[in-house]
Amino acid sequence: MTNSLIDVFRIKDLRKRIGFTTAMLVLFRLGVTLPIPGINVNALRIFYLTQDASSTAMGLTEYLNFFSGGAFRNFSVFMLGIMPYISTQIIMQLLMIVFPSLKKLAEEDGGRKKIQKITRYGTICLALLQSYVVTVYAKSIPNAISIDMLPYTIIAMITVTSGTMFLVWIGEQITQRGIGNGISLIIFAGIVARIPNAIVTLIKSVQAGVLNPVVVIIVFAMFLLVVALVIYEQQGQRKIPVHYAKRVVGRKMYGSQSTYIPFKINPSGVIPVILASTLLSFPLQIATSLGPEINWLARFANWMRPQGIPYLFIYALLIIVFAFFYTQVSLNPTEISRQIRENGGSIPGIRSDKIEDYLKRVLNRIVLPGSLFLAFIALIPTLVQKFFNFPASVAMILGGTSLLIMVGVDLDTMSQIEGHLKMHHHDGLVKKGKIKSRNL
Repeated sequence: MTNSLIDVFRIKDLRKRIGFTTAMLVLFRLGVTLPIPGINVNALRIFYLTQDASSTAMGLTEYLNFFSGGAFRNFSVFMLGIMPYISTQIIMQLLMIVFPSLKKLAEEDGGRKKIQKITRYGTICLALLQSYVVTVYAKSIPNAISIDMLPYTIIAMITVTSGTMFLVWIGEQITQRGIGNGISLIIFAGIVARIPNAIVTLIKSVQAGVLNPVVVIIVFAMFLLVVALVIYEQQGQRKIPVHYAKRVVGRKMYGSQSTYIPFKINPSGVIPVILASTLLSFPLQIATSLGPEINWLARFANWMRPQGIPYLFIYALLIIVFAFFYTQVSLNPTEISRQIRENGGSIPGIRSDKIEDYLKRVLNRIVLPGSLFLAFIALIPTLVQKFFNFPASVAMILGGTSLLIMVGVDLDTMSQIEGHLKMHHHDGLVKKGKIKSRNL
């Protein structure tokens, strides 16, 4: 492992890619501290110090702040993070299922670029809507806005939307000239940046007697076990054997061969968790911001508070539903069975006309435990807070979307580094086996 790490910095191309990725992530972290023009930073700091952490608004704020790397509470130019772009991407994938014309457009020459352009325009619209909600939220904070409301609203919407699109550009540059998936690495960097603050909060809680040190040790032992299970779940596969008979293509005869279809235990990755989180947090953000002015929105925000039973039940249910839905879309059994038959393939012990039913049955058996496991991981932060009285900033790192993203992005980045090492005839990062990529 030591020699492999040295080889990483010996290869010029790999060294440049890592340096470029690091520089872009540093630029992202600098932008997190840059506030929107017209914001009174001192008033924000006083407000959050005096705000009760158990209130509905604070719970949602802490959630949004965590995944933006601390940018939300700073009211920085990156306060929305990269989430509007991810939400728009997911919406576009769903629209391509509902509208076959969009899917046909994506399959044409240059269609992908058109879909990307539509996605960017959708991101701008979504970011403008969310930034307006943010301006309403800022209005509810005493002395937070140091200029007139109308100029501030216009400036804030333009600034925050521009910040989100700049992050999209940074992510694309990292993907092209750096290491790993740039969008995923930006989210990863935001989460990792919160770890030092979470550790300090945990130490202060232990020193103040709020947390028992023995309980902390037990919880961290459970956390390590969960991490091991997440890695196992991310890497686990069900291999479906496929046998291809001899066939003639042109003047050449190709011999029979055996291969397999790798079905992952969790084919959809972290997408169901992100989609469920976005679907719940966006309307809740609007309801919380506009609640003081509209009574029924205030009641809805209180009923759907992030730690309430209705929220947790709907959250877990959406994760399971989206896991099944996204798996059926990304791994279409009908399309896979058609390709097997057209290429003269067969699955041992399965009739040709029953391949589709067999693949559907296997996928359903795989996705059910995978989706339940995803739902359990997503609920860990709330369970740790309720049963062990852990601070929210610490609990979010011990499970949920953050844990899935950290493990997934780490595996993906290590996989890409290993690929560069193998390409330059060096040993990989691990001695046994191969790191399997899990791109978000």
